[in-house]
Amino acid sequence: MSKVLVTGASGFIAKHIVRELLESGHAVRGTVRSAKRQAEVEALFPDASLEFAMLDLTSDDGWDDALDGVDVLMHTASPFPQEEPKDPQELIRPAVDGTMRAMTAAHKAGVRRVILTSSCAAIYKDSAKPPMQQSTEANWTDPDASFVSAYEASKTLAERAAWDFAQANDMQLTTINPGGVFGPAMDANYGTSLELVERFLDAADPMYPAINLPAVDVRDVAYMHVHALGNDETIGERFAANAGAIDMLDAAKLLSTHYPNNGIKTRKAPNFLLRLLGRFDKTVRQVVGNLDRNSDVDGSKAERVMGFSYIPTEDALLASAEYVTANRAG
Repeated sequence: MSKVLVTGASGFIAKHIVRELLESGHAVRGTVRSAKRQAEVEALFPDASLEFAMLDLTSDDGWDDALDGVDVLMHTASPFPQEEPKDPQELIRPAVDGTMRAMTAAHKAGVRRVILTSSCAAIYKDSAKPPMQQSTEANWTDPDASFVSAYEASKTLAERAAWDFAQANDMQLTTINPGGVFGPAMDANYGTSLELVERFLDAADPMYPAINLPAVDVRDVAYMHVHALGNDETIGERFAANAGAIDMLDAAKLLSTHYPNNGIKTRKAPNFLLRLLGRFDKTVRQVVGNLDRNSDVDGSKAERVMGFSYIPTEDALLASAEYVTANRAG
């Protein structure tokens, strides 16, 4: 079995990856930014022989020690904002520089095998294809297009940089490209996708845009990362992690049916209104770039190569809602 360095080990996806790795018999060292984050991960695995390294993606310090004796790098850490920054470089530079810092350090340490957590966001806004056509791993988001958000550009440029570096340095790279990641969290510290579910449950929005979102259960994402280790067919390949796109309005209706007392709105937001509001609201501005576009990505290659079947999107969404509801109940 391998010794795996998991960057950003306290993240929503990363904690599931750590569990999958441990259950598969791998040795794990996780990177965290603080003792508090380390304690969060340790609390989830009290009986595991976990190792930790303290480092920051924005600094060169600590990488040599973190990668000492490691066989595989799993780079999961990357910023995911709730709103569009004023300067796109606020997101792009940390994402690209962090990925390159991890890749460079791995190469220096003699680590050739890398599993990188990218995103469907690096796939589904390819200017060369019709906007309503489903995407595949052959597509790449155009980071310079006006309808591409800073987050989408950051994921695209970071993944591109990783592929270029891997090719130039004879490294064995696999990327896992999830859509919106749902399913149950492992503790109260979870990411943006579950915060979206919270907004639904809180009836925070009076209406929803006519856009769709590729979606996947976090447990499947973790499986894909770990399964890639023992499968040479995954080397040099991108794998979209998408059980099937779901419309925002359909998601609202699904949750409204299961949580009828929450007052979840199920009205469609007119496109013209969203475009108007997008001039003033950063959060709405991110939505506008998805209007009249199909964000669905064919995730079937992962099922064929890795030998599993996705947890259905609706089940993943409901599992998120069940966790959020139970967690709030104490």
